[in-house]
Amino acid sequence: MAVRLNRKALANARKLIQAGKVERDVRDDWSEHAPSTEQENTFIDKHGFGDFAEWHLGLDGDKSEGTKGSVSFPFGDFSKVHRCAVISLESRAGQYGQDDIRDAARKLLDLMDSD
Repeated sequence: MAVRLNRKALANARKLIQAGKVERDVRDDWSEHAPSTEQENTFIDKHGFGDFAEWHLGLDGDKSEGTKGSVSFPFGDFSKVHRCAVISLESRAGQYGQDDIRDAARKLLDLMDSD
């Protein structure tokens, strides 16, 4: 898996957190709070794939660019960063050996928790 840190998404997440656009939910809430496939498709139709990609900390260079499979590690619902999503992606990134994504997620959590 050739997943690398999506620096544009990281900048987007930081900006949203600094603007207070954070859902301070708990670890296991992400399964309920994650956007549905329909919500993802609606967002892509309205805003384009580039904006969709900026809600994912991972980019997979082995997948076709501009496809949902080319992005991973989502962190929000297209309006707010969800703390539960960042916790979840930090754990998954660590499991998959994606240390740069894991470390970025940890820094996002620290930024959210410093408020």
